[in-house]
Amino acid sequence: MGGIGNATATVTIRVKRFAPRPERPNRSAVTALRKPASPFGSTRKRPRGKQWSQEYTLRVHPHDTVLDCLLIIKRTLDPTLAFRYSCGHGMCGSDAVAVNGTPTLLCTARISDYAKQLPQNTQNEGFRRTATVNRSAAATRGFAASGGNVTETNTTETTEDTDANSVSATDANATVVAAEGTVAPTPLAPDLGIIELAPLPGFPVQRDLIADIDPILDQIKRLQPYLQADGKLATTREGKVDVFEYLQKPEQLAKYELLSNCIACGVCEGSCPVFAGGEAFIGPAALVMASRFLNDSRDDAAQQRLDAIDTADGIAACQSVRACGRQCPRGIDVGEEMWQLTTAVRER
Repeated sequence: MGGIGNATATVTIRVKRFAPRPERPNRSAVTALRKPASPFGSTRKRPRGKQWSQEYTLRVHPHDTVLDCLLIIKRTLDPTLAFRYSCGHGMCGSDAVAVNGTPTLLCTARISDYAKQLPQNTQNEGFRRTATVNRSAAATRGFAASGGNVTETNTTETTEDTDANSVSATDANATVVAAEGTVAPTPLAPDLGIIELAPLPGFPVQRDLIADIDPILDQIKRLQPYLQADGKLATTREGKVDVFEYLQKPEQLAKYELLSNCIACGVCEGSCPVFAGGEAFIGPAALVMASRFLNDSRDDAAQQRLDAIDTADGIAACQSVRACGRQCPRGIDVGEEMWQLTTAVRER
């Protein structure tokens, strides 16, 4: 979290939070009032539970990432906040969320790139100011040691069973206790603006920013993402295994090398208006994996792979919007791959 200790500005992180409702014992029972299943076989369900928005204002460095901010919140301010990450370097793809409505990775999203200023007449819309918050000396020392400093927390809570809002907020000019019996105002700092976070679109929400991305893995498995050779083991004249039989030329490797870097983060699927919109579509992540093996000179299952994607919910469902490749963290032009697959299916 480089730069957090040299905090030079404030930023407000607005998180769309969600706490699931406990499942009822008879929830799975079939009733006459239950909505019929989708004819497309979709298993995605509308999340049921408590939903609300919560704001955290931190002092940060502009070059820090959004993941840095969430780690400060989690460790020093609000341990109930749920999000997912692993490597923190854009290699695992586990921390994909919607940042200002754009699917991306938390660990690659810089504060300076995503913080936005809201119009003055809408900055506090939906939030109500309450009393100034005083924190104990022990809490203050804890915040100082972590390098983070929260100056306000605003919440707007809603549930699916009621239209009433429960709002709580603290003054933006909150004060902290610097020592026993001494209250000092929080020093002013440049305001970078606000960053809005929401779960990855197109996937069931499990809690807060954690989405269930199992549908990605299920669709990838459906297309058999492994090398399928002819099964014949090449041998030399002496009867030994001919390891050189499976070597590739650099130009052969170049056809699929970039595609093999896909980390199944779900950014392309969250950006796809067809998949995220809830339509029956296998999704660009699975199709990229299919393209990876279609371009592999060692694979002998090209026709079977084309048959698998030549379905109503396969490549035919792609609308060629090309939004899927705009934020790919691995630099894959997903939209171009979708077009190449469409062409391959039509020309075979």
